[in-house]
This record gives sequence, C-alpha cells and structure tokens, in this order.
Amino acid sequence: MTLEVIDSSTFEATPVGAKISISKKKKPATVVSLFSGCGGMDLGFEGGFEFLNKKYAKHPFKIIWANEINEAACRTYKKNFSKEIINADIWEAMNSLPDADDVDVVIGGFPCQDISVNGKGAGIEGKKSGLYRAMVEVVSRLRPKVFIAENVKGLLMKHHSEALNTVLSDFKSLGYNVSYHLLHAADYGVPQSRERVIIVGTLPEVPTFVPPKATHTPSDHVSAKAALEDLEALPENESFNHIWSRANRSPHQGDRRLKAERPGYTIRAECHGNIQWHYELPRRISMREAARIQSFPDTFIFDSKLRETERQVGNAVPPVLAWHVAKSIKDILR
Repeated sequence: MTLEVIDSSTFEATPVGAKISISKKKKPATVVSLFSGCGGMDLGFEGGFEFLNKKYAKHPFKIIWANEINEAACRTYKKNFSKEIINADIWEAMNSLPDADDVDVVIGGFPCQDISVNGKGAGIEGKKSGLYRAMVEVVSRLRPKVFIAENVKGLLMKHHSEALNTVLSDFKSLGYNVSYHLLHAADYGVPQSRERVIIVGTLPEVPTFVPPKATHTPSDHVSAKAALEDLEALPENESFNHIWSRANRSPHQGDRRLKAERPGYTIRAECHGNIQWHYELPRRISMREAARIQSFPDTFIFDSKLRETERQVGNAVPPVLAWHVAKSIKDILR
C-alpha cells in the first residue's frame, strides 16, 4: 500500500503553462487489534510516547477497532487511548468488525497460557492458546495487507513443533507469505530479558517482512538500576501505580531478586503477588516499576487494583519492542 496519497481537495484552477503544485498528505494505515489487553502493542504501533528520556516518534498507524475480554484491561485501555474497545469474547466481537476494505493491518498477541513454560502444556489445543484460530478467522474475513501475531518463546520448543507448524499452515492457507522471528526485548532498549515470537504474514504483493535490527547488544542492555533508580526513594502512590505486593518469600520465581546491573527478569502475568524483589530495597517491585521494566511510559496509568494491574502489565507486549516491529511494518507498506 502507499502511505502517501494525493489530497484532491488541494487542486485549484491553474492558468495554462503555470507550474502545478501537488500537495501530499500522509494517510495512516488502519489497524485492527485483537486480544489487546491494556494496549502495549497498540501503543507501540501508534507511537508518540517517551520512555527513559527517549522519544519514540508517532507512527502512521491508526487503531480503528480493538477487542479484549478482560474488563479491567478495557478500563485501562480506554483511559490511555481515549477510544472505544469492545469488551467481549473475540468470537462474539467479530460480528462488529469493520469492512475489509477499511483495514490494512491486523495485530494481536493470542493467549499463551497453554504454551508458556509456566503453563500446563496443553498447547494450541488448550482453551486459551487455541484462540489463535479466532485470529485466523479475522484475517480470513478482513484480508489485511499484513498481520502480526505475538506469542511466547515456548512456541518454538521441540514438543510444540507440531503446534507451530499447524499455526503457520493455517495462516499460509489464507494465501499469505508467513514467517516467524524470535525477538529479545532487551536488544531493543527494553530493560527486561523477555524473548517473544512474532509471526508475520504478508500478501503476495507486499514486500517481504524484515525484522527490526537490534539497537542494543548484551554489553549495553538497559539495566534494572538504570530503569528504576529514580523511583527508589518514592513512597507508595496508588494514583501512579507505585504500589507493591506484601506476599511473603516463596520458592523459585517468587524468591527471585532483580540484579541491578542487568535487565529485569521476564514480568509474568500470573505470579499471584510473587513478583520479583527489588535489587536493593527490602520489598517486591511496585507495579510502576514492573511497568518500567515492560517499557511503559510513566504517563500510562493502569485503571485497576494491584492484582489486575499485575496481570495487565505481565500480559502486555512491551511498547518499545512493538514500536520497533511497527517501524519495520511501516517500511514494507510505504
């Protein structure tokens, strides 16, 4: 597609022989967002935010339809995007999808609980991860130029190879060129060791997707201390989501402490209060600190209590990582 289109309203009668001035306007590519959560991927695609004193420019993408089943996540989405999001099961919400001619891109991180290493291993046959089929159905109906599906690294594990092949095959059967890529969030300026798979499909007439180039190497990954140091002396502040769990020490991941000099560990959605401990202070990290590790700007406010905020932050796609993916999508749609 062409992101720049001629705006016919700028033409006026011009004398013969005179030079004609043509004005071009950038037309945003339209995006349908599935399994939107609180909006981490959506924020990355729209851009126009700041994180750790770095500005992430606005992208020529416009979210025109979004869906999420979790009510608390929808409240957060509305608060930060000032736009509607359909709070319903995806299969029900499909009845209100926009016309196919109005959609350029479909994005979504289909639920991963059945694939995650912390899940029960049901794979895509599980009730939640099997929802990827809803994304296949939406892509089939809308025929976007590009779609992006995000999921956990566990999808690449050997015992999930058949599941991965099924997912890829289902998307390819719709006539898309499909590829998958493993991206490490820390390589893009996110202060977190978080590896995620993105599955990208493009119509035959769209150039091949090239994953974004890393902006950081292990030697200059953003550390937990660099991301959180200015919050150390800040007292609890519920309006800023700077509140933390009082859960007692517990085995394994519930007893993990951040290391100041390295990126934070993966923020999980279902840690039930057993979120990682601060690298220096005698407490677990706050929800604002968890949001920082996920690369949410401080202006992004979660409209929920601690437990729901914990779930929203952990389920989200890091906005900074999504911003870089969006930039690569923008490049092939020019």
